[in-house]
Amino acid sequence: MKILLDFLPIVLFVAAYKFYNIYVATGVLMAATVVQMAVVYLIDRRLQTMQKVTLALILLFGTLTLVLQDDRFIKWKPTVLYGAMAIALAVALWILKKNYLKLLLGSQMELPDGVWMRLNVAWVIYCAFMSAINAYVVLNFSTEAWVEFKLWGYAFPLVFLVAQGIYIAPHLKNDEPAA
Repeated sequence: MKILLDFLPIVLFVAAYKFYNIYVATGVLMAATVVQMAVVYLIDRRLQTMQKVTLALILLFGTLTLVLQDDRFIKWKPTVLYGAMAIALAVALWILKKNYLKLLLGSQMELPDGVWMRLNVAWVIYCAFMSAINAYVVLNFSTEAWVEFKLWGYAFPLVFLVAQGIYIAPHLKNDEPAA
């Protein structure tokens, strides 16, 4: 259910773009994301930092897109978001010597420190890749191609999360007693 909830704003964005234009689609994306975050808040009773940042950037870049009637703002939002995530995770890991993935998820799963380190590095690389690929599409393709990329580009996080799950699975500690 949560994956569908995460995917809904982008599907509505693409549909609005196909039937109207980038500006209507941007407004739909902004509204759908506000509703999405409200539903998440009602379910979880809180928003995670990443959800708050995503919402803030969508509202900021969406507002700039609509007010200035310039689609470059909404198209650059993913580059800024993923770039900021890559930098934040890298600075935390290599300068502050903190593993934010472990801090965020360590209470939900127990993994060896080396696995947490490799996961954090994988996230830095993934976010840098996503930032770069979005920038490449923005700079080299039409708005229509970028919108298509936004929809089909959701394969990247799905593949990354599945690969991450496969990597983590053997390292998870089983809390169930042996029979």
